[in-house]
Amino acid sequence: MSSAAFAVIKVVTTTTDLKSFVEYVGGDKVQAISMVLPGAEAEDYAPKPQDLDRLKTANLVVRVGLDYDLWLDRILRQTGRPELVKGGAAYVDASNAIVLLEVKGGGIGGGGHAHGAGNPHYWLDPNNAAVITGNIVEALARIDVPNAKYYEKQRIDFLASLDRKTLEWQEKLEPLRGKPLLTYHNNWPYLARRFRLNFAGTVESRPGVSPSAAELSRLLTKMGSEKIHVIVKRPQEPNREVNFLVKKLGAQIAVLSTSVGDDGAKSYIQMMDNNIKNLLAAFNKNSK
Repeated sequence: MSSAAFAVIKVVTTTTDLKSFVEYVGGDKVQAISMVLPGAEAEDYAPKPQDLDRLKTANLVVRVGLDYDLWLDRILRQTGRPELVKGGAAYVDASNAIVLLEVKGGGIGGGGHAHGAGNPHYWLDPNNAAVITGNIVEALARIDVPNAKYYEKQRIDFLASLDRKTLEWQEKLEPLRGKPLLTYHNNWPYLARRFRLNFAGTVESRPGVSPSAAELSRLLTKMGSEKIHVIVKRPQEPNREVNFLVKKLGAQIAVLSTSVGDDGAKSYIQMMDNNIKNLLAAFNKNSK
């Protein structure tokens, strides 16, 4: 398969984050589209008829992997295209070779989102972009040999820019090192590891399950005793429990995005920029 056969390489990704990575390394030689739209929950996504249509004409499919987008497997089988399923030339699992955090036995548990294969939010450590884009570029070069050097140069340029931004983010977040904060859902272990952030607990009683009144009471006690003054939530997560805790303790909310476009960001770097800015703003408000 070569780019001579088509004007651009059509890439279908499961999430907007992967779409952004594809666009960084593919440049004007790719046309990427994400099945899950900004602001939607990727783990609970139900594929639509247009997704099957897009996959039937796609040159490449890129997924998050782990237990995050399990719904993709069925629709890939429905395409009748063996090159799009695991092991196929047009299939990319972006988690390949990522050093995973929170790996447990089992897999999906009863209720909510349990991730036995490891926490799936690995793209939130910007250093993992090297592995993610490596997986993507390897596949692009495989199906479009004449442009292999172009994709590799795009990747090198993107990673150089991202490295500069990561150093900037580390410097900005250094004052927050070790300061405890709460999060609604356990999205942030990779971000926490990279920037030495201390996520001391979750509002959810377990992944995907809202806290009971008794659990909220325990959270209030925890926040008071551990001096937790900032709660992180995504734009699409429920407000009720977070607002209750904020009102009781005068804490601040930091709205962070796990996916490109949740807050209007057009790219991965812009999303991360917004996240760092919003986190710092919440801590700064609290210190006044």
